[in-house]
Order: sequence, then structure tokens, then C-alpha cells
Amino acid sequence: MRDQHAKVNGKTVRFEFRGKSRIQHAIDLRDARLARIVKACRELPGYELFKYVDEGGTHQMIDSADVNAYVREISGEDFTAKDFRTWAGTVLAAKALADVAAFTSNADAKRKIAAAVESVAKRLGNTKAVCRKCYIHPAILDAYMDGATIETPKARASRTARNRASLSAEETAVVGIIERQLKAPAASARRATSMKKTA
Repeated sequence: MRDQHAKVNGKTVRFEFRGKSRIQHAIDLRDARLARIVKACRELPGYELFKYVDEGGTHQMIDSADVNAYVREISGEDFTAKDFRTWAGTVLAAKALADVAAFTSNADAKRKIAAAVESVAKRLGNTKAVCRKCYIHPAILDAYMDGATIETPKARASRTARNRASLSAEETAVVGIIERQLKAPAASARRATSMKKTA
């Protein structure tokens, strides 16, 4: 990302850039600390936005490798920025599917899943195909086909039973659904066979 892609107005930062698949992004974030950091970065020489001056006075650029190294260091696990994006996409998909009525047929289910994927793709700035393949955990879609969403009684009970202080209520319910789906591979196989027959 380059200096020209960020504008600071008081406590608000607006990012405008072209991402993957040539998709245009326009994102407004209101955060005083972030605004100060972006403003300071823009004032440093060079066209790249994210940069800093090291202890020796040399200007250094921050790239995705630096971000991923930081994520691994603070988490103690082999995570990358993509894992956070995938988690966000998965939670958004779970919320979208919880907001729609139960499906009446496999064709109706496919339409509702496609609409949920499209809404997530718009939020993440991806194509629908990339979003579904890379940024939504398949267990969420499988659970919907099995009649489970984060707002079903079973998911609500799971959410209240857990003590995951670092997760929101929706995130906790998503974890519960994924765990249950991964324990029930036979049901998923039966459902996949049924969907192929009606496709």
C-alpha cells in the first residue's frame, strides 16, 4: 500500500486502493491512535505507506512478511494475517446464514448459501469463488445444510456453556458448530451425496 492510498482526517483514516482481482476498496476507520500512526508514516520519505525509522536512522519498509512474522511471534503459533481474514469470513458467513429462514429444498439451500457467500465476498473485497474456497470454513456451510446455525438452540446452549473470554458470543457459537461438524463426517458425506443427486 502506498501513501496515496491513505487519507487522514482527524481521527478517521480512509484507505482507497485496488486489491486482488482488481477489486476497488474504500474503507473508513475511526481510530485516533491509528490515525496518528498513519499520519506519521505518510510524513516519512518514500512512496510506500507502512514504514519506520530504525535505531540506526535508516528508513525501513513493512511488508506482509514482517506482519506475518509479528503474528507468529505474539501468538506463539504458525498463524498468518490470512488466518484472521479467514476467521472473519467464517464468522460473517455464519451470521448471514443465521439471518435467513431455513431452506425448503436443496436448490433453495444453494441459493441461500450463495447469497451468504456473496455478502461475505463484498465485505472482504474478494470474488465469490475465492471467498468460498479460501475464507469460509466449509463446516459452516455443511452445518447450515444440516439445519444448524449459530442461532439454533444447540448453538446457543454451547455458547453459554463455554468460557472463552477472548471470543464474542457469535465467535464462540461458530467454534461450537465447527467442532460438532468435524465430529460428524458421516452426516456430511450423506448430505454431499444427496446434493449431487439433486444438482
